[in-house]
Amino acid sequence: MNKKKIINDPVYGFISIPSALVYDLISHPYFQRLRYIKQLGMTHLVYPGALHTRFHHAIGAMHLMGLALDVLKSKGHQISQKEEEAATIALLLHDIGHGPFSHALEHTLVNGVKHEDISLLMMDKLNEEFNGQLSTAITIFKGQYHRNFFCQLISGQLDLDRMDYLNRDSFFTGVSEGVISFDRIIKMFNVVNDQLVIEEKGIYSIEKFLIARRLMYWQVYLHKTVIAAEQLLVKILERAKKLASSGEKLFATPALQHFLEKDINEKVFFNNEEHLLQFSKLDDQDIYASVKVWENHSDLILSKLCKMLNARKLYKVEITKTPPSSARIEELADKVMKAFKLSRADAVYFVFKDSIKNRAYNAENSNINILMKNGELLDIAKASDLSNLESLDKTVKKHILCYIKEI
Repeated sequence: MNKKKIINDPVYGFISIPSALVYDLISHPYFQRLRYIKQLGMTHLVYPGALHTRFHHAIGAMHLMGLALDVLKSKGHQISQKEEEAATIALLLHDIGHGPFSHALEHTLVNGVKHEDISLLMMDKLNEEFNGQLSTAITIFKGQYHRNFFCQLISGQLDLDRMDYLNRDSFFTGVSEGVISFDRIIKMFNVVNDQLVIEEKGIYSIEKFLIARRLMYWQVYLHKTVIAAEQLLVKILERAKKLASSGEKLFATPALQHFLEKDINEKVFFNNEEHLLQFSKLDDQDIYASVKVWENHSDLILSKLCKMLNARKLYKVEITKTPPSSARIEELADKVMKAFKLSRADAVYFVFKDSIKNRAYNAENSNINILMKNGELLDIAKASDLSNLESLDKTVKKHILCYIKEI
């Protein structure tokens, strides 16, 4: 069978599948599941075009890895075929552990279980299935490979994961502020002392990349209507789980039923293979089908929340620099309690607070070094003449207050 296929991608054009092993991994059910998980969760309720999937993103990131390694090889850096395939696989599978609506899922059904850890577990299972052919890819993914720049291409301040999702998300949302010069940045890649660096000529493209990331967070990922929809789904799943754990029989697919009925935390998840088996069958369709049915459930809270989501009547969200006052929360909670005849404990489904954070650049984690023409390495914040660039290294925290519009 010919496994040298090409995929027509709307962002990059034709993408080649580089090897038979990569083809087999893409064909595996673990990876095919990503076709049915939207990259941006609830964002389509604000930007109707944001219907692209994690499958799209993973294929795109893999493509960028191929471009990046070609550039580094053209600059004299020795990269073996085995390393090239391993780095490609590490990036291809980096998001394989994402569930549907990851934020909502990680706060309810698989409480505290990070998608990165599930990705690693799935990669370990695939490695067994493919007779150890993923061992080097897993070492790179874990950041333990002896040539550090490979790890930086997978996870860092300028990794190819970020480069694809900024490019792709701006394309599908239509938010032009997120457009970056990915091809220019990749052509400026180099390696010095085993560290990924950017040649001085690429400095303006990096400035644009960092600013684009900040703008995309505020305009897309942390848009207040997106937050309202995600928080609503969190509350729906919280309520469904509470009812299911108390013995109520809820409609759900077998995979979703598994997580509704069991209290699954990090320790429990990794100690029983059945949890991964059921997780690997879970996608957006499981959640949507259930929400449509739960709209007619006898439980007032679950029914009300599902009707709100299905009709796009989302929470009212107030975003402020300071936390909302306890008096204001109590006042809103009292109105909800009277309107729906609820207890104070149940009012939290309709009135609650939370917080959001945005940090475009984290120099402490792994900084972006600029290779100056004289051979000196400078952090982007020092090399740039943009006075506001250092401010991107600060975490901006904002507080949110959610409540239903009827009150």
